Amino acid sequence: MEKQPSVLTSLLLVKSRLFEVTLNRTLLTWKEVQLRTKKVSGNISSRLRFGVHSVPVSEIIAVRETEVDKGTKAEGKWQKMSHITTETNLCAFTVSYVEKTGQHRWRCSNMTFFCSDETICQQWVRKLKEQLSLLTYRPKHLLVYINPYGGKQQGKQIYEHKVAQLFTLASISTDVIVTEHANHARDHLKTQADLRKYDGIICVGGDGMFSEVVHGLIARTQSDSGVDLNDSQAKLAQCNLRIGIIPAGSTDCICYATVGVNDPVTSALHIIVGDTQPMDVCSVHHHKTFLKYSVSLLGYGFYGDVLTDSERNRWMGPARYDFSGFKTFLSHHYYEGTISFLPATNTLGSPRDSSRCRSGCYVCQHRVKDISPIKWGGGDVNENESEGEWKAIKGKFLAINAASMSCACPRSPKGLSPAAHLADGTTDIILVRKCSRLNFLRHLLRHTSKDDQFDLTFVEVYRVKKFKFTPKHCDSEFSDIRDVRENAFGQICRDHPSCDCTPVNSNWNCDGEILEHAAIEVGVHCQLIKLFARGIEENPPFEEDVSPSAV
Repeated sequence: MEKQPSVLTSLLLVKSRLFEVTLNRTLLTWKEVQLRTKKVSGNISSRLRFGVHSVPVSEIIAVRETEVDKGTKAEGKWQKMSHITTETNLCAFTVSYVEKTGQHRWRCSNMTFFCSDETICQQWVRKLKEQLSLLTYRPKHLLVYINPYGGKQQGKQIYEHKVAQLFTLASISTDVIVTEHANHARDHLKTQADLRKYDGIICVGGDGMFSEVVHGLIARTQSDSGVDLNDSQAKLAQCNLRIGIIPAGSTDCICYATVGVNDPVTSALHIIVGDTQPMDVCSVHHHKTFLKYSVSLLGYGFYGDVLTDSERNRWMGPARYDFSGFKTFLSHHYYEGTISFLPATNTLGSPRDSSRCRSGCYVCQHRVKDISPIKWGGGDVNENESEGEWKAIKGKFLAINAASMSCACPRSPKGLSPAAHLADGTTDIILVRKCSRLNFLRHLLRHTSKDDQFDLTFVEVYRVKKFKFTPKHCDSEFSDIRDVRENAFGQICRDHPSCDCTPVNSNWNCDGEILEHAAIEVGVHCQLIKLFARGIEENPPFEEDVSPSAV
């Protein structure tokens, strides 16, 4: 790599040790200098360099002049420099920057540099600020929504104590709205917010709060662009404003999948440095009516039943998911239907790849962003189309899952589909056919291990662009007179949940929310939204080269 020319170089003092500090267009570097007492010529000391530390300019948060006690004098190693006297007062400036502490966590650290010349000190501050001003992708004005009720009801405290001061340090102005009821953020974004004022939207809460913001922003963007949301064939307009997530909910799967850790400070720093991560969004329709958007998981059967049952036990708190999961596993319900899909051809990667979607992902970066609309097959799902041939699978399923990302979380480090990508315009359909409880348990346990969870005879996985599901008993059939006798006993069972009979249809779990229809059409919209994130960094920089913590 070609060496960048330096913008500024000076000898500065850090914690009573002398450093040669250099700034170029990409890095701020400081190298410790040890002065030898032996005179070489003309009272000029020789120098020995060691201990190199550097910070990318893109990860510098702020720089400011620092007040120094007027009684402080240039003592210690400055005395060994013949052109500086002990009567010289020091001035200083402080650089705040991102420090990577491991496990994908970021922290804001400060390094103060002392100088004997006020002019040089001011020059450093000016040059650093000039370099930061060139980072035009950084946000200056943000709209912040805080959910005070999500998770442990700590959203407001988390923002005020951990995030607000960082935004102030980075000279980011904010308009903060504390939501008062469900869908407050969604409705405000759809109708009232003046989005022209902002460089991004921040949601403080869990996945539910993020879903509100996504629905509000997409709806507003399509309304401004004249796109009909109920048209399942419409190509949606890309949302230009980035979304930031400050995790403060009971589940923060989106944050975990795009940053690598659920930590408010780390997320705030990704927002400050202006990171961008595009993300696919699935639109869900039922008979030409828009239902929901999904960015992570659409689950029918097992995961739909778990969510449905957990909603009846909200009084249990987070423990309800374990209780409902165990109960649903024991019930072992299966559902009949037909899943038809358009395979993702002409794309890189497959669901069985060993590679993972990480920061700077090759698959996502080389995905064509401007995708032409894909029309639904008319009548025959196997009809040839310009984008490929539709396929249909009919059977009895314990679970049908569509994962638009890995869906990794602390309990399932690899997720439901480990090789799924955030922004390649596809989703992975995982079909778990009817099998014994023991085999289904084997499948579930593989989510928590390193074993290939798709290497089972009753599990199939496909990477698709669009799909639709038709249950054996369509939603409308229950109101049909000709089906009254056939479904009479099923209706009795549905009216009495204590009955052990298998229900006719399951519910879809759409990113933690229940869909009211079983028959759905789903299309993937490539890179429809953008987050303040950079994806999970697989290989963090070498600690010895970039971490100033040793100073």
